[in-house]
Order: sequence, then structure tokens, then C-alpha cells
Amino acid sequence: MQSDALNPIEKRTAIALSLVFALRMLGLFMIIPVFAIYGQDLIGYSPLWVGFAIGAYGLTQALLQIPAGMLSDRYGRRPIIFSGLVIFALGSLLAAYSDSVYGVTAGRALQGAGAIASAVLALAADVTRQEQRAKAMGMIGVSIGLAFAVAMVAGPILAPIIGLHGLFLITAVGALSAIVIIHFMVPHVISRAPRGETVAIPALLGKLAKDPQLLRLNAGIFILHMTLTAMFVVLPLQLQKMQLAAETHWYLYLPALLISFMLIIPMLIIAARKDMNRQFYLFAILLMAVSLLAMAITSQSLIAMFIGLLLYFTAFNFLEASLPAFISMLSPAGAKGSAMGIYSTYQFLGAFCGGILGGLSYKLVGSSGLFLCLAGLMLLWLLISWQMHNPSKIRTHTCTADIQDEKHGALLTEELLTLDGVLEVVIIIEEQTVYIKVNSQVFALNKAQEILAKT
Repeated sequence: MQSDALNPIEKRTAIALSLVFALRMLGLFMIIPVFAIYGQDLIGYSPLWVGFAIGAYGLTQALLQIPAGMLSDRYGRRPIIFSGLVIFALGSLLAAYSDSVYGVTAGRALQGAGAIASAVLALAADVTRQEQRAKAMGMIGVSIGLAFAVAMVAGPILAPIIGLHGLFLITAVGALSAIVIIHFMVPHVISRAPRGETVAIPALLGKLAKDPQLLRLNAGIFILHMTLTAMFVVLPLQLQKMQLAAETHWYLYLPALLISFMLIIPMLIIAARKDMNRQFYLFAILLMAVSLLAMAITSQSLIAMFIGLLLYFTAFNFLEASLPAFISMLSPAGAKGSAMGIYSTYQFLGAFCGGILGGLSYKLVGSSGLFLCLAGLMLLWLLISWQMHNPSKIRTHTCTADIQDEKHGALLTEELLTLDGVLEVVIIIEEQTVYIKVNSQVFALNKAQEILAKT
């Protein structure tokens, strides 16, 4: 009997890699709510360059995320992760010691060049068993959400005390600490999770990029992160105009984030239990549109701004938690790593474009105009997503089997396809791996295991 819980090694690995993700994302996020204000002393400061600086990491992340994952498959996870963290630390130091917005932008771009997300997730997959992998990935996902929440509060609290220089130094220390965490806490493994589960496979990228269901989700994460970055180019400046001192902005962010976390828990539970993922997903997009509209038309009231932020963070956190799960559910069998690579590229491109949009819009139409523009993007996202399938019932199982040759693999495929609930079967002979995409409500995994055991 296999345990339904993480074993000690898996638990230690999941905790360690969650800390690595959290430290890295904390450093990236802490700058977002404060740079527009505390960057005003930098040479070359302008709202447009604020946008470039905030979003610059997204461009290099988008360009290097998939290649870094592939390199980790060839040269090993640890060398790529360690190299990426060193590059991230160097970018942080460059930004810390720059006296111009151009230098800070270059530092942020160098931070993004340390694109280790896919390699870290692949390492997590290598160390965990297939049936426990989702739990480890879930822990990493939660760490990112918590890092975002902490950063939204820590940035405004720390910036008046240590300045941007200090925030970037903390980020550099966090990256170097992550190297120590991986070295001492994550075990060295010889085994590898199947490539289709972990990293992008070049031959699949073109087909997946055109998949209608995945394209809707990729467009969604692009718009979500474009909106987040654009909003925080102008929101701190707008709050300052409303006579809220920069060091007290966290008075709004903290309660809004805490309440939003309490609100999304029942949303996630009900969506999963009632098979209403699609309905709640569409509702969250609409809720975000309403929140941005509220911030646009009530930009002089702190109470109304707080309510708008509360609705925004509730929608954002729900969508941020749901989108990766939907990608995993709807990706073709044996192509999750490739689908997630494309998804991450869209995510970081969204952050880069959001910085540019925020900088341009603030100068041309002001904060209210930008919020209205972003609300319109939400409605476009809602329209794009309307025909999305409900992913609640779809799962992909990864199994190992002794597959002798192509003929044997074809016979296994035909036999597996006769089982109730099986939607797709992909067999990779070189890896002795079988991917089975199923309707989880009617599929019985033990029957598939019995077929594979007969080999």
C-alpha cells in the first residue's frame, strides 16, 4: 500500500523549494508597490521608465524560461538553478547600486534572466512520487501567493527605512540564501520525472500554442499579469494624491489581502466540490472588471478604493490559483511540461507589457483612465473565456510500464482506450512512460494499472 501523504524526503523537498520560490518572488514583488514613489530621486525618472523598470524582469523571464528548463534536462537541475540564482543576485546588486532608472531597469532585466522557475518545478517533480506530485506543486503555488501578500505589505513598510537600495540588497541576500537551502535541504536524486511532466519539448510547442482551450488560458494569464503590473505603476501615485503617505499604503493592502484570502477559500472549495470551476472562473474575471471600474470612478475616496482593492485581490488570488491547475488539467497527455512552459512565457510577457501600458497610460489618461482601460481588458478576457471547457473532471495520470516496442505500445494503447473515462493515451517508449488523460469521475486507475502490470 502506498501512503497518501508526502514522505519525509518529499515533504522536506517541497518545503525547501517553496522557500526558494518565496524568497525569489518576494524580492521581485516588494518593488512593485513602492518603486513609483521611492524611485523619484533616480536620474531619468518618469512614469514610463517606472513601467519599464517594474516590468523589465518579465521580458527576460519570458525569453529564457523554456530554454532554462531544457538546459536543466540536459545538464542537471542544480547547476541551472544555482546559476540562475547567482544571476538573480547580480541583477539585484546592479539595481541596488544604480543611481539612475536606466540602471535599475537593467538590474531588473538581469534578475529576470535568472529564469529558474521551470527548473525548480522539474526538480520538485524528480524528487516526488507521481501520486504525490500535485501536493508538492500545490505547496509551491501557495508559497508564491504568500510571497505576493507579504511583499505588498513589506515593501511599503521597509522602503521608508532602507530605501530601494535596501530592498534590492535584501533581494540579493534572499537569492544567495536560496542556494544554501537547496544545497542542504534538497536531496540529490538520480531519477528523473518523465520529460512530458516537467520541461518543454520543442516538437510540441507549435501544436500547443494553437490549442484553443490552452490559448484561452494563456491569454488569461497574460491579461492578469499585465493588469497587475500596470495598476501598480500608477496606484501608489494615486494613493499619494489622496493624502495617504507612502509609508502607510500597507494600511490598505494588508486588510484587503487578508480578507481576500478568507473569501477565496470557500470559492475554491465550492468550485472543486460542485464541479463549477468554469463558473467561478468567469465570475472572478467579472469581479475584477467591477473592481477596476470602482477604482476608476471613485478615485478620490479611500473607503471606495479599499473596497475596490479588496474585490481586486479576491479576484486576482482566485485566478492566480486556478489558472495553473486548469492548464495542468486541459493540457494533452504527456505535454504538461510544454504547456506550462508556454503558459509561463505568456505570464511574464504580460508583466512586461503591463509595465509599458501603465507608464504610457498614466501620462496620457491618468490613473482613472488606466483603470477604465484595464476594466475593458477584463471584459475582453471574459468574452475570450466564455467557450472554455469545464476542467473539473479532467485529470492526467502518469504510469510506468515495461514497453517492449512500438507494436506492444500500440496494443497497450488500444486496451487502455477501452476503459471507461479514458480520453487520450500517450506512450513514450524511450522513457517507459504511459500518460492517460481521463474523466476522473468514471475512470478507475486500478484497472489501468492491472493492464500495465500484465506487461
